[in-house]
Parts: sequence; structure tokens; C-alpha cells
Amino acid sequence: MSYINDLIKERQECIARLNSLIYGSVEVRESKGEKYIYLHYNNNGVRLTRYAGVYSDELYNLILNNNILAKDLKRKIKQLTKDLKSLGYIDNALSEKVALNIDFAKRHMVDTIYKQAVLEGIATTYADTETIIEGGKVNNLSADDVLKVVNLKRAWQFILDKDVLEFDTNFALLCEINRLVLDGFYYNAGKLRTTPVSIGGTKWKPQLPMEGEIKQDIKDILDSADNISQKAIKLLLYVMKKQIFIDGNKRTAVIFANHLLIKNACGLIVVPENLVDKFKTLLIYYYESGKEDEILAFLEEQIIKL
Repeated sequence: MSYINDLIKERQECIARLNSLIYGSVEVRESKGEKYIYLHYNNNGVRLTRYAGVYSDELYNLILNNNILAKDLKRKIKQLTKDLKSLGYIDNALSEKVALNIDFAKRHMVDTIYKQAVLEGIATTYADTETIIEGGKVNNLSADDVLKVVNLKRAWQFILDKDVLEFDTNFALLCEINRLVLDGFYYNAGKLRTTPVSIGGTKWKPQLPMEGEIKQDIKDILDSADNISQKAIKLLLYVMKKQIFIDGNKRTAVIFANHLLIKNACGLIVVPENLVDKFKTLLIYYYESGKEDEILAFLEEQIIKL
């Protein structure tokens, strides 16, 4: 059994790594003197196109290298699946409720990512967000804002993967989500913050994060007597207040919390556009006072139950 578990874990890690890669058949498009990279790829037999970013030699070469890595990972996944099958292992099917939660999250992905973008102050519209997610080009946003939306899409696709949903909602997953969210912005994406930060609107400053402490805090939240919804919200607030990463903590926190909700078929949480100001006010109060009752109640109301 231990050997089978090792094979399952190795396959899950390969799949997670494959899903985090930017790869595919490269197409360079030009518009108004600028070059943009688009990728063509197959998803369950369906030919899809997505926007990868503004052209640079670094990005182009990264994709070419990723294509080689993706091919190796697919070959390894295929062999691991074959080895597991020979040992009599059969994949556990997702429960019907979890499958419904995944479908719900996928159908509402544009709306979810748009609301996250608004929360982060990204100057996008719902229509532009939809265009970006579908692989189209927009003229109204900066290249950085477009990449932030693309990264949100990749992070959501990552946590909605069946094998990733079988992973625990833990420190390693948290770091991988942040790596996806900040990909292309920081060399240390997904790594613990090592420099002091300040938070707009408050004089409160978080201490530098420590890996052992964070792992224990996450474990304590998950081991508490709270229900799944309360645990997810407390994880969300913890990541935001701790400011674990150099940037993207709110985006990372929301997706991390939703991993726990979705894998337990407990719905979806995102702050509506018209309540962003209220949420930020409650969040500042939580930072400064440490009192969480009000913001917990507010966020519980935002969970969309299936």
C-alpha cells in the first residue's frame, strides 16, 4: 500500500506541475507595433487558444523550455498511471457534490476573477476580463493588468484540477497558488516574504513570516472545531493579515480558501463588487484590533451555497 501511495503522490505532483506550466504551440501576433504571444493547446480533445503575455525573448524561450518539460511530464504521468493500473489501483471518483461544486466554479470563473480583480484594484471591466480569459486581446488595460488576470485564471484552473483537489489545503499548496498569481512579476513568487511591508489605510505592520509558524497556524485552523466554511474564512483572513508573500496575498488567500470549500463541496466565496469598500473597512479593523467576529459574519454571508 505504501508503494501505491508513493506512486499516487508522485503522479499528483507531476500533474500539479504540468498544470502550472505555460506551454503550447506558440503564435506571435502583432498590433500597433507591439508583439504578443498566444498559445494553442488541446484540452480533452478541444483545440483552445490563450494569451500568454507581451512578447519577450525570455517569455518565448521559457515557453519553448516548458514544452519540453511538459512532454516529459506527460510521458511520466502516463507511465505512473500504467504502473498504478497494473497494481489494481482505481482512481476514486469525485463525489457528486464535489463535481457539482467544480462545475459551478468553472461556470462562474469569469465573474469570480472579475470580482477578485476589482478587490485588487485592477482596472478591468467584466467584458475585458471575459475576453482575456477566453484568450482574446484587449486594448484598454496595461500589460501588467492583463497578466494579473491571466495569472488568476491559471491559479483557478490549478485548484479546480481533480488531482489538486485531492491534495490537502496546506502550506505547499498556498505557496504554489502564490507562485501562479505572481508569475512574471517577482523572481521570488511563491516564497516567503523577507522584507518588511506596510498596508495601505493602516499603520499596522505584520511581522516577517516564519515557515514553521505558518504551517502550525494552518494546521491549527484546520484541526479546530469550526465547520468547513468557518475554517475557509479563517484561512483567508490569516493569509491576508500575515502578508506571507511579497505581493498578491489577497488573491492568494481567496483562492486558497476556495480550495478547501470546493474539495468539501461547501460552495464558493468571493467578495461582490458592491461590497469591496465595506470589506476593506472591516479588514482594516480586523488587522488593527484582532477582533474577527464582524468580518467572519460578513464573509459567511458571501459564501455561495450549492
